[in-house]
Amino acid sequence: MPQPDRLPGTPEFRIKLPQDGAEARGCLLTQFGGNGTNKFQLREGSLVTAEEWPGLGRHARRFRAELRADGALVDAPAAPGRPQDGPARWVVTRDIECNSSSAAAALVYGYDASGPESWRTDEGHPLSDYLSTGWRPPHKAWLVRGSNVSGHNLVRQLWLKEGFVSLSGAHLPPLEESDPTKSALRRFVEEGYEGAASYHQKQGLVDELHAFLTQMRVGDTVATYDDDRLYLGRITGDAVQTTSPGGLSNLRRSVTWRADSHPYDELPGELRQKLSVQHDVVDLTGVLDALDGLTGQADSTDETEVAETLERPVPKELTLPEISGSLAAELLVHDRAWLQELRELLLDEKQLVFYGPPGTGKTYLAMKLAEYFGGGPEQVKIVQFHPSYSYEDFFEGFRPVEDPETREVAFRLTAGPLRELADLASREGNRHIPHFLIIDEINRANLAKVFGELYFLLEYRDRSVRLTYSGDDFPLPPNLFVIGTMNTADRSIALVDAAMRRRFAFVELSPRTEPTAGLLGRWLEREGRDPEPARLLDSLNSRIDDADFAIGPSYLMKPGVYRDGGLERTWRTKILPLLEEHHYGEGIDVAARYGLDSLRERPA
Repeated sequence: MPQPDRLPGTPEFRIKLPQDGAEARGCLLTQFGGNGTNKFQLREGSLVTAEEWPGLGRHARRFRAELRADGALVDAPAAPGRPQDGPARWVVTRDIECNSSSAAAALVYGYDASGPESWRTDEGHPLSDYLSTGWRPPHKAWLVRGSNVSGHNLVRQLWLKEGFVSLSGAHLPPLEESDPTKSALRRFVEEGYEGAASYHQKQGLVDELHAFLTQMRVGDTVATYDDDRLYLGRITGDAVQTTSPGGLSNLRRSVTWRADSHPYDELPGELRQKLSVQHDVVDLTGVLDALDGLTGQADSTDETEVAETLERPVPKELTLPEISGSLAAELLVHDRAWLQELRELLLDEKQLVFYGPPGTGKTYLAMKLAEYFGGGPEQVKIVQFHPSYSYEDFFEGFRPVEDPETREVAFRLTAGPLRELADLASREGNRHIPHFLIIDEINRANLAKVFGELYFLLEYRDRSVRLTYSGDDFPLPPNLFVIGTMNTADRSIALVDAAMRRRFAFVELSPRTEPTAGLLGRWLEREGRDPEPARLLDSLNSRIDDADFAIGPSYLMKPGVYRDGGLERTWRTKILPLLEEHHYGEGIDVAARYGLDSLRERPA
């Protein structure tokens, strides 16, 4: 029986099993399996887990059982360095041909896993780097920068005049493949740019070369800009390697450029975000609709493509619903103009903070507005800041995570609430839907520490920044709004730094001003209750000399207050302790000054 052939130019791959470091080895084969990908050979002597997890598919279970029955998998003997009470392992007694790398990974792990990501080289590179380009959307869009290539403006000097787009590959050898794999490009870059580029520069160059040579296709949209104007075209030719002065443009693709251009300041915000990513080649497929909107698809001549364009839904415009009478009635706000102003502030600023004394309904109002404007609670996420809250908690960072199957703990890059909500808001189909992040007690954390580089994005929504941990170029979606709440009795608003003041609109909720001032009276009237608690609260607040320590109406808007003895109990256990703290060390008899009996005898 002929032996299967190893795929030329590919190394041996490994999987290290958790807990005991047992190792499986294998290689890609030239033959293709039933799913259209390269077959994979699991090498003799590899160790695999004997346990089968619930996530293992039926075909993989049957395959393991057959291999076990014919002796290809046998119990592994104890080995030096492996714990006696460790997990059960099988050893592979002969080379096993698997339908794909994923089938081989499932055989090794005992549960379904991605082969292209699980199998790694000795250097840690994934098997996916050695596979030819798989399926991709039929029409993509790309940004290629060329206005400053080693001091030369290629956009103005060459691209627009001669009809092409290019990359510099001065140190690359002659490329024999039309679609080189990323592993081949990495080898060429490592050899050709040794001493001419840093490790990080080489890594970026490999990604850009792979996109330009392999991912781009004829018919894709290409964009570039110069002098604050965006130019668009259509790729009309495959990548070619040629000679050029200084090697500045020796990798080329022919392009039919449109005659018109577009001022940068007039571009849609989502497109400006993508253009701010600092790479020479950037995938713009996520904003293809915005690019099509600029061109009107006037240069499309293919009937099928025109039909697909006509069927594509027109992107909806991001807006916030108008304030309804029912919302104003539910919130007991008699002046709808006040709520309308909040809507305008959110549309203009994207971020606002409700600040005021405790009990003024800041969090309740934030949640109600967010759910109303966003269309439901699914678009709302709530977090509460505290003194130990950090950037890693808020956005992303490496955190200890336990593997539910192996029970081992490892540090993994984990998204925080802001990253999760931003990713949800930026999904295709969601970009016109408002999403809200509510930050309760926003002034209780070290804001500069928590926000980090995100402070910049709060002010510049049409830009992106390079993230600290993942290295991604990240923008804040325009449909993500932030509402914070700030208790002025906990920490004075005067302590908020200028950076935060500039990025947020501040709206006061005070028991001494509307709509909070008359809120309790309106609530009591709606509930059909005695208006006395509202008069008592007004009298109490008139005696408090510091507006930041005034008492909000929400303390008296709970059912327990109106049971027998409830008002007295709430006053004694909720309100007077706050005032005791406020007057601590002043020698004031708080009960005599602010108690119910005193207020009833001498109302303000």
